[in-house]
Amino acid sequence: MKQEISALMDGEMFDDQAEILIDRLKRHPEAQQDWKNYHLIGDALRQPDHICKSFGKSFHERLQAEPIVFAPYSRTSQKIRNFALSAVASVMALALVAWLSLQVGNEPAPQVAVAPVQQDNAVSLASAQADDYLMAHQEFSPSANVYGGVSYIRAVAGR
Repeated sequence: MKQEISALMDGEMFDDQAEILIDRLKRHPEAQQDWKNYHLIGDALRQPDHICKSFGKSFHERLQAEPIVFAPYSRTSQKIRNFALSAVASVMALALVAWLSLQVGNEPAPQVAVAPVQQDNAVSLASAQADDYLMAHQEFSPSANVYGGVSYIRAVAGR
């Protein structure tokens, strides 16, 4: 309907179509309001100086007629909201850390079958010889990062 009103105002409609549209405008109050709005827009576009002068004055008068509210902005609600948001963020961070730690800690330890070990004298003799060999060549070992008496503890404890 709005497109037809616009076409009628622009003179793009035939006479028989215009008569039908005017009859419909008479029966529908919403369409009459659209008709008035389109004419107001057209007047504003054709005479901008006339519209602007009265508009500024009427706007100033309406603004002066509005009541003035002398209520200060309440900052306590802003403080409470900031405190509540920071508390919620802290609780959520704590919950996230707890949840992640529970996810990591619940893994079952793998079960390893252990066979009974019988020590033979030949094994202990070979172990003693290996300890002597390792003591003599520990400076060439890539894992000998500890200097001093600490490196001898394993060899002494094995005997």
